Amino acid sequence: MLPNLKVDPENLPKRAIVCGDPKRAARIAALLDESRPIGENREYHSYAGTWNGTAVAVVSHGVGSPGAAVCFEELAKGGVKTIIRVGTAGSYQKAIEPGSLVISTAAVRRDGLTSQLVPPGFPAVADRRVVDALSAAAAKRDTGLHVAEGVTLTMDMFYSGVVEFPHKLYQQTGVLAVEMENAALFVIAALRGMRAGSILAIDGYADADLLETYNPHTETTAKAIEAEARIALDAIVAVE
Repeated sequence: MLPNLKVDPENLPKRAIVCGDPKRAARIAALLDESRPIGENREYHSYAGTWNGTAVAVVSHGVGSPGAAVCFEELAKGGVKTIIRVGTAGSYQKAIEPGSLVISTAAVRRDGLTSQLVPPGFPAVADRRVVDALSAAAAKRDTGLHVAEGVTLTMDMFYSGVVEFPHKLYQQTGVLAVEMENAALFVIAALRGMRAGSILAIDGYADADLLETYNPHTETTAKAIEAEARIALDAIVAVE
């Protein structure tokens, strides 16, 4: 039994969709055929089913890299070989508006977790096969949403404090969006021999005053999340 997920590895498929919100995990799992719960503990709600005849797990990991890392590590211990994160992010580029989708090719490591796992220069990179599968699935579904592919940034902070974060620096380098778990996923996947990728629904702009303007609960964001979930499911069963 995986101690934090409370999942029996014998019930765990080799392919897993992960997301932060347990309610989103339940909604994604409802898309599967033969969907059933296989574990529940804290923020970790786990399901198994099939998509186009292939076994897939759906697991929630909560908010932030440390808790998410527990999920990713235990999925690796349970025999999972391919993981795709279905998440949300704040845009760093004006052209990537709320409701857009971003497929992450790599993550800038501005989190605290990965610095305790690997040296400073170690890259957090998505598996190219997973990235290609996500891009192909997005193109095939033709959702009408703007889909971008590129580097994202992982950080621990959500609301700003008194220390100024260099958002403009990362905008100038071409980083597309900022979120809180991709670097952990990509590093752990590299360490544990898994293939990992991530697709993100943009729910706002990262340099906005979040306390005043942030509202992820819009029809535009909901449409993007629904689309990215189906894209991720198509992609994860396509990766050999």
